Amino acid sequence: MYVFISILILIASILLILIVLIQNSKGGGLASGFSSSNQIMGVRKTTDFLEKATWTLAGAVIVLSIIITAFIPRAEQNGNQSEIKQQVNDAVTIDPNAVSPDFGTAQQAETPAQETPAPAAEQK
Repeated sequence: MYVFISILILIASILLILIVLIQNSKGGGLASGFSSSNQIMGVRKTTDFLEKATWTLAGAVIVLSIIITAFIPRAEQNGNQSEIKQQVNDAVTIDPNAVSPDFGTAQQAETPAQETPAPAAEQK
């Protein structure tokens, strides 16, 4: 179902691109090729059709994009874990007493401060 909806989105997107390219920003577009007075579709009807087709295809792409989220293939919980998560789980189960690296986030052990004489005391 995921592939089918993906193909529908692709087809609707290509048709939308073609219809937008046919249109002319000044209202000419496809209607400018029909210059005879006995046209089947007049200038106004052609621009109405192209505008309705544009909005319909844009709406279809949006709706199909929302619907496709329900059909996204999900990974199995047990079998397909990320490699990093799998390595962490393996490291814990292999040697539970092993110390893991702290990556510089652990606090340094405090060493007892040696008493250093104050500079004023040395001058006497």
